[in-house]
Order: sequence, then structure tokens, then C-alpha cells
Amino acid sequence: MASGLKMSAPICLVENNNQQLMVNQEAIQILEKISQPVVVVAIVGLYRTGKSYLMNRLAGQNCGFPLGSTIQSETKGIWMWCVPHPTKPKRTLVLLDTEGLGDVEKGDPKNDSWIFALAVLLSSTFVYNSMSSINYQALEQLYYVTELTELIRAKSSSNHDEIEDSTEFVSFFPDFVWTVRDFTLELKFDGRPITEDQYLENALKLIKGKNPKAEKSNQPKECIRTFFPKRKCFVFYWPTNDKEHLAKIENVSEDQLDPKFQQQTNNFCSYIYTHAKTKTLREGIVVTGNRLGTLVATYVDTIASGSVPCLENAVTTLAQRENSAAVQKAAHHYSEQMAQRVELPTDTLQELLEVHATCEREAIAVFMEHSFKDENQEFQKELVKIIEEKKKYFLLKNEETSEKYCQDELNKISKVLLESILAGTFSVSGGHKLYMEARENVEQVYLQVPRKGVKAGDVFQRFLLSQAPTEKSILQADKALTDGEKAIAEERAKKEAAEREQELSRQKLQEQQQRMEAQEKSLKENMEQLKKKLEEEREELLKNQNIMLEHHLKVQKDLLEEGFKKKSEEMDAKINHLKSMIDATKEDNAPWILKVLDVFGNGLNSVLSVGTSVGKIVKGFSSLFKRK
Repeated sequence: MASGLKMSAPICLVENNNQQLMVNQEAIQILEKISQPVVVVAIVGLYRTGKSYLMNRLAGQNCGFPLGSTIQSETKGIWMWCVPHPTKPKRTLVLLDTEGLGDVEKGDPKNDSWIFALAVLLSSTFVYNSMSSINYQALEQLYYVTELTELIRAKSSSNHDEIEDSTEFVSFFPDFVWTVRDFTLELKFDGRPITEDQYLENALKLIKGKNPKAEKSNQPKECIRTFFPKRKCFVFYWPTNDKEHLAKIENVSEDQLDPKFQQQTNNFCSYIYTHAKTKTLREGIVVTGNRLGTLVATYVDTIASGSVPCLENAVTTLAQRENSAAVQKAAHHYSEQMAQRVELPTDTLQELLEVHATCEREAIAVFMEHSFKDENQEFQKELVKIIEEKKKYFLLKNEETSEKYCQDELNKISKVLLESILAGTFSVSGGHKLYMEARENVEQVYLQVPRKGVKAGDVFQRFLLSQAPTEKSILQADKALTDGEKAIAEERAKKEAAEREQELSRQKLQEQQQRMEAQEKSLKENMEQLKKKLEEEREELLKNQNIMLEHHLKVQKDLLEEGFKKKSEEMDAKINHLKSMIDATKEDNAPWILKVLDVFGNGLNSVLSVGTSVGKIVKGFSSLFKRK
């Protein structure tokens, strides 16, 4: 884990007092410290079926999750154990052990359904643990899977329908692993050896007929086939025939366990380590430990309020928190980098603006990396405002530093001149010439001072204006000059002063133009990076939609091959819905991205006061789509 955090033992994540589910804040605090992406493996099944033993083995331990040795369920609620991933250094393995389903001591059997639903929502690999074989009884005990469409919603909109929800479940449901314990059968079908996976798929084939038993058996099969595209099966023989060892299996050394059981356990762990995916949400949003904590709290709070957990709402809640943090992270990056890279005062305004542009580009990239689902780009707009204020601060600081530095240097350089004036050095015949030579010397030395910055001209112009009355007085008192020569000298002084003012005005106009160009560049950079992110999100969405479509087409094909023509035809609505979603996402329909850019650009235009036609910039982006 990023912080080197390692839990020595599991902790309760979701408490179940048989009346209400509650989040354990201590567990949430542990998750908040994990910034790495997480691989979340949850296990569910009837109580006293050995779920905890498998989870301990995944943690690399014999003990940890309580195993128990009586007919009572040991695990209440959902327990969590976060461990460094054994094969993926930049991932954290989060193990979730759930309380046994079907515990007769429970006050409210509805809690079983919520525990099951939470395990599905939180995990990237969902393990269902059962005993003996995958038969009618085992499938009947898995009726919880048939309730998922009632317990989970994909969309928050009031006009959502079941087809839309159940169609999208595939995009965020975990991989499915069925573990069969104390398996005593031979893996054969029609007299031929079969694999564990083939055993599962054969068991999931639908039973023809309209009798209640067949329909009841087919319900969980259909749900598993529809909702879980990736399925895997492991069978485990008895770990030992010694009843005493079975009762205290956590204390039994490996050499006392059946070699086949050991191998099967090793195969299971190896598969999970290698194939269990990082937890992701829709549109490829990677779940870290702290994000998982937010999801847990959001789902459990929703259930406690009597509502149905909604993935879209949970993602929105998560996005609000993450995007706010992303703004702060990006703003901090900007300030930190500006402070490191800028030596005040800068020689020119352009020098500062170029560093600003680089730091701003990096800050926007930081924001894009850590943000998602930024509705109406509200958080990106907030970042633009913050960076704009910070830029103004650096511009002002640059001017203040330049002015102070120039004034200090000019005071040192002009000290002799001012002392000479006070001493009356220039109040002599030919004094005006001496004064002008001394003043020009001050100017030449001042010009040689390096990195005076943007206020160099203003400071010197103020100095000259302050000297104008003295110069005029010395000129008029100089008896070496005729009235005509004095008039010419006075006119020349006025002309030079006017030229200096004109040069300062030109410089200010140039700086104003540079500021405007920087604002326009900022607008374009924000829109360019937003365009890139929108394209990436669209590609990810399109990829997920195509995976969903391929899966539904396969399910439909399997139903047809198995002789369930009517059920196959009933899937047309889901498939057509998916096809329409894909059509709306495809690149040919890029105008929705351009519309987002147009609205965002106009919003930024008012923030940045650019005055540039946002439409022209958006049209420029439009041509990029056409070239692809």
C-alpha cells in the first residue's frame, strides 16, 4: 500500500445487528489511507461452509477471519482484510468475508439479501461458496442472485426501466467464481472427463419444461448467465478425513491435509492472484482504497435509509469528493511549480507568462488525471478561477518585486548625483552640461543592471520626472548658455520626455496584448485537455458497451441452441437498447462533445475575459474529429 499500511488481522467493515447495517468508521479510516488501486475479492455462501478458510489462504495465513467449529455462524456483517497484493506490487488486495447466508438465528432474513448485494457491488471478483455439488438444492440456495434487479439500480433517473438497469449490470458486475467444497463426484459428463468450468456451465444449462421446479431452478441460472459474463469454477475434495482436524483446520499443518485439497487450494489462490481484476466503475473509473471507503459508506447509508443502492448516485457522490480533491491537488501543483520555477522579478512579462502556461498545463493534467464525471465541468471551472487568481498574485508580486528592486538600485546609482545637486556642484557656469553628463551616467549604469523586470521603465521615468524641475532650474541659472540655447535645450528635454512616455505606453500595450494572448492560450489549453478526456471517456464507454453487447448476443445464441426460442427472442429488447446506446456513443456522433466544449468555452470566456470567439476554437476541434 502507498503508506506501507499492512493489517495484521481483519476488521469488521459493515456491522449487522440483525436490525440494521452500519459502517464501521475505523475500517473506513483504514481504507482512506490506501491510495493504491484495489483488487476486491468478496466471498458469500451458506454459513458453516468454510468461506473464511479460503479467505485466510488468500491473505497468506491460516488464521485471521474466524473459522468457528460449531453450527453457529462466526462472521457477522462483512469483515475486511487489506493485504499487499502478492503478485501486483502497485495494487492492494482487499478481502471481504461475509456472514453466512441462511443463518436461522437472524432476526431479519432480508439482511442476507443486502449482504449479498453489497458483496456484488463492492467486489471485482465475487466468490460463491457451496457444499458437495452444484445441484438443484445449491441453485435454490442461490436465489439471492434473482433479487439483484430489485436491490440494485444502475441509473438514478426517475424514468429508468428494468431493461436499462439489467442491461447495464454487466458493465459493473464482478467476475463470478463458484467454489464447491467437500466435492465427492467424478468430473465426468456422458462418460467423458470434463473440466471444472465445463461442470459449472453444464450445471447452468436451463431445464426445459414449465413445471414450477424447473422454472425455480432456471431463475438463478439465467441471472448468473446474464449478469456475470466471466465465470470460473473450483472444486475441493475433503481437506482431511480426520474429524478432529476438520474442527480445528486453522491449526492443522499442511502436511496433515490431503495433497489434492492442498493443490486445489493453491490453484484457487493462484487464479485469484493472477486473474482477479482491479475494481473499476463505469467508464473505466479505477477504485482506490479511499474510493472504496466512500462507496461502502454511500451504499450502506442508502440501504439504512430504506432506499435502493444506485450505482450512478454512488459514482456522483464519489465524484464530488474526488473532484474537489483534484482541484486542490492541481492548484497546489500550480503554486508549487510557479514558486520553484520563477525567480522574481522576471526580466519580461512574457517570461513569467510562459512559465505560467507550462505550470497551468501541468495543473490541468493533474486535475484531469484525478477527476471524473465532472458534470457541466463545474470543478474544472473552479480550477480555472483559482489558477487565474494565483496568476494575478504572481503578476502583482512580480511588479512589486521589480519596482522595489529597481528603486533600490536607482537610489544607490543616483546617490552621488543627488548629493552633488545639494552641494551646488551644478550651480556654476556650464553647470547644465555637467548635470546632463552626470544624469546620463546614472542612466547608463542603471541600464546595465541585470533582471530589473517589468517596472524598470516606470521607475526610471518617475526619477526623470522628479528631476525635471531641478534640471530646468540648473538650465535657467547657467550663464554659459544664451537664451536661444536654453530654449533649444528645454524643447529637447520636452521631446525626450514625450518619447519616453510614448515608449512606456507602447510597452504597456504590448504587455496588455501578451496578457490577452495568455488568456486565450489558457482557454485553448483547458478545452484541448477536456476534449482529450471526453474522447477517452467515450472510447472507454464504447468498449464497455460492445463487451455488454457481445455478452448478450452470446447469451441469446446459447438460449436458441438450447431450444429456448421464446426466451431468446425476449432478449431482443435488451440487445436493441444496447445497439442504440452504442450508436449514440460512436464517433460519428461527436457533436455532443463539441456541444460540451462550446458551453464550457463560453463559461470560461466570461471567467478569463478573453473576448475570443469560442466558436472558432470549437470548429478547430471539429476538424480534428473529421480527420480521424
